[in-house]
Amino acid sequence: QVQLVESGGGLVQAGGSLRLSCAASGSIFSIDAMGWYRQVPGKQRELVASISSGDSTNYADPVKGRFTISRDNAKNTLYLYLQMNNLKPDDTAVYYCKAEYGRIWARNLEVWGQGTLVTVSS
Repeated sequence: QVQLVESGGGLVQAGGSLRLSCAASGSIFSIDAMGWYRQVPGKQRELVASISSGDSTNYADPVKGRFTISRDNAKNTLYLYLQMNNLKPDDTAVYYCKAEYGRIWARNLEVWGQGTLVTVSS
């Protein structure tokens, strides 16, 4: 099993920056791709950025050039980051971390973090 815990959300003015963190624990050796998603009330959750096990990255068009996704292996924890620069009010949402894992066991599994709120004021 894999567990995810997010941190780093908060209130920031437009043009400011925030860095979100997601700490993955448990069977981190089984993690394949990871990603950040966001959701606002009344809308579907949408992909913000993703990173593969080989560190290939993908970004949604609205955040290209402003957000950077990265991952870092520590001893027993895998960290996923989202550096968000030049934030806009439209970036206001609850941000979720997701991990896909289990291919080594011939299974397709996924786990989500609890979400962290990012509010960008104009």
